[in-house]
Amino acid sequence: MGNVQVNSAISVDCVIFGFDGKNIKVLLVRRRTADPLYDDKGLKLPGAMILENETLPEAASRVLEGSTGLKGLYLKQTSIFSDPKRVDEGELAWIGQYHGIHTVRVVTVGYYALVKLDQGMVNYTRRQGAVWVSVDDIHHLIMDHMDILSDALSVLQKDLLWSPIAFQLLPRKFTVRQLQNLLEAVFGIEIDNRNFRKKLFSAGILQETDEFEKNVNHKPARLFVLNKSAFGKKKHRMDMVNLSLFSSFLTI
Repeated sequence: MGNVQVNSAISVDCVIFGFDGKNIKVLLVRRRTADPLYDDKGLKLPGAMILENETLPEAASRVLEGSTGLKGLYLKQTSIFSDPKRVDEGELAWIGQYHGIHTVRVVTVGYYALVKLDQGMVNYTRRQGAVWVSVDDIHHLIMDHMDILSDALSVLQKDLLWSPIAFQLLPRKFTVRQLQNLLEAVFGIEIDNRNFRKKLFSAGILQETDEFEKNVNHKPARLFVLNKSAFGKKKHRMDMVNLSLFSSFLTI
């Protein structure tokens, strides 16, 4: 940070989503402290106090790059969390200890980001001391980070209904089953396979390749890529909405 001053009352917290082929996972870090009080309670979302010379998006991008080693990832602001009591006295004491600042409250701005959770990403984040945890397995985070996570997941679900951001979580070449698994994981539902494939191919948003899965113990499935030009047309955007909504093809 050099001589740049840290703002003492505003922070950003990032929900970084990844998909391992079956589960939606979130990157969590441990609070940087040697206090044993927090050994089993210190998991949190990556975040930081903003610097006085940066914007909120710049601060979120700094957190994202520091967490993943990557620039230019999909990043979206979600909500502002401003409850005066969201940070209790113990948390404020930790902020003072770690950041060297003293404040009576902290307002945080939530963001979510999407990364391709390949082995390289897993290895990088592990070296940083971070862990990828399935959303369904997260039951406690410090402060109000559970609320920030829940809010981000809700925004992600809504965004998946009208935009192609789901493909930010998939490999560039993927199977239909991987896409189905992703939607099932994000929405927490079961999708009828035959109806899904029918609607997906009628939407025309996928382009097949000549490649197939490798190193699998079943019949290799064909790999597809996103047809960006088709998705950009209004008709196909609406097809994707119909594809992702629960109405005609999802079985709860």
